[in-house]
Parts: sequence; C-alpha cells; structure tokens
Amino acid sequence: MPRFSTVNLLEVEDSVGDRAPGIEGRFGRKHLDSRDLGVSHFRYAPNLRSPMAHSHRKQEEAYVVVAGSGKVLLDEEVLELSPWDVVRVAPEVVRAFEAGPDGLDIIAVGGPKPADGDGVMGAAAWPEAQ
Repeated sequence: MPRFSTVNLLEVEDSVGDRAPGIEGRFGRKHLDSRDLGVSHFRYAPNLRSPMAHSHRKQEEAYVVVAGSGKVLLDEEVLELSPWDVVRVAPEVVRAFEAGPDGLDIIAVGGPKPADGDGVMGAAAWPEAQ
C-alpha cells in the first residue's frame, strides 16, 4: 500500500448509473488504495426522494453535506440537512436521502469494509406527512 494517494471524486466513474435515476455515486476507496476508509460522493437531482434505503452490518458512516439541501431518513426519524451538516450513523440504522430544490451533494465516509460486503438494501419507509 502506498504511503499516500489522491483522487478527485468528480473524476471517478459513476457506479450507480441506471439503477437509480437521478442519483450519482462515485466510490473512492479502490482509487485511494485504502484499507480502512471508504470515501464516496453522492449527488441527488433536485427534489429527488430515494425510494431505496440501506443499513450496514458493521460499518459506521458519516455524511457531510457539501452542496444543496435536503432531508435524511434515519429509521423513522427525518432530519433537515444544510451545507456543512455532518450526520454520523450507526451501522444498524436504516438511512435514505431526499434532495431539496437545488439538489443534494454529500460525501460519505465509512470504515473498513468486510470482504463479503456490508450493505443491507431495502425500501425507504418515508413518513406520509413528509
């Protein structure tokens, strides 16, 4: 492993593609040759509410809002997000995002990834009043 590495996340290929229209996901872990850190960029189109959610078996994550605004669904709780907000999420918490009128750009930072994967996908259960 090199002593250091650098990558521009906006130059990393979009790994989401057609699987989730309106969402871009650029995963930096392999480009950084990182053993312990995952750093990713997600961009949500304006007013897009993700119908999908996820949790993890082991990884704790933190999300940093770098542009736009929106909401995050954490189990049954919804929080408003503004630029430079940081949200730490325990592995077992189910999370999903909704972009505001200017879209939502977030940086996700996670810990070591188990060899057999760690993400658990599911449907986002947004409260009806939202």
